[in-house]
Amino acid sequence: MTGATASVGHGAAAVEAAPVYAAMVCAGAAAWLMGGSDDRGRRARLLLAGSGRAVTPPPRLPSAVVELAAFLRGRLGGSAAHAWWCVLGGAVLGLLSESWLPPVAGAVAVPCVRRVLRGREREKAKERRAAAVVELCGAVSGELRAGRQPDRALLSAGGMVLRELGESGAAVLAAARFGGDVPGALREAARIPGAEGLRGVGACWQVAVEGGASLAAGLDKVSDALRAERDQHEELRALLAGPRSTAVVLALLPGFGLLLGTAMGAAPTQVLLHSPPGLACLAAGGLLEWAGIAWVSRLVRSAERPVAAAEEQRK
Repeated sequence: MTGATASVGHGAAAVEAAPVYAAMVCAGAAAWLMGGSDDRGRRARLLLAGSGRAVTPPPRLPSAVVELAAFLRGRLGGSAAHAWWCVLGGAVLGLLSESWLPPVAGAVAVPCVRRVLRGREREKAKERRAAAVVELCGAVSGELRAGRQPDRALLSAGGMVLRELGESGAAVLAAARFGGDVPGALREAARIPGAEGLRGVGACWQVAVEGGASLAAGLDKVSDALRAERDQHEELRALLAGPRSTAVVLALLPGFGLLLGTAMGAAPTQVLLHSPPGLACLAAGGLLEWAGIAWVSRLVRSAERPVAAAEEQRK
């Protein structure tokens, strides 16, 4: 009986204390919600930190340092920045060989390598624009066959594709949206390298508007011609892959020879960089290397020239 009475007393006390606990929980939740996200993190750090002090955020960099970093990213960004590896490689070779010639050669090679890398970037951008023009022709032709008007078809199907052309593509979209000269805008955009196929699109558009011809059929023919031209380029590139690979291997053979001589203990770099006969041999070898690369490049250009001439005649 006494135990039952005690349990009843404890239960009554718990029931009486429940509103107090509920009020404490509500007050804590209200304080948590009224505080900002920063206050929450600060309070959590204060509760969990052993020293009882909040962790201060790291100091910000000066604006001059931030601007300098942005400038360097703008100047050295992209794949053309890889040309600066020539300076690092030349410095390492200069330290290993104890000569000033490798750093100078690395510095001289920077503009040449950068020109090559930028040429590759331009070629890739040109290929992307050519693929975008082919995609534009197919997409607009599909919209036209679905029953849309030419302007609406160009806006709905060519919006994402024409953004690849930058301001010229935006001008084409603006002309289609506000009733401007769409053929003229297409011919203007065709001046961008890789987007020459837009000249044919503009001609088909003008003929369709003035003479009532089928724009979809004309775009299909332009698309087929551009695809055939791209296939011809890819076939020519596959045929020239062998000679280019052979030229690269032959250009790298002197380097492998130097590594092999160093591994055998002959110290060829000491002979080439620290003796008059070695310097003469190095200069003669460099001239022959440059002549070989120039000759292979000329052969490749002569093989690509008939294709370029045929393209100009079709345009």
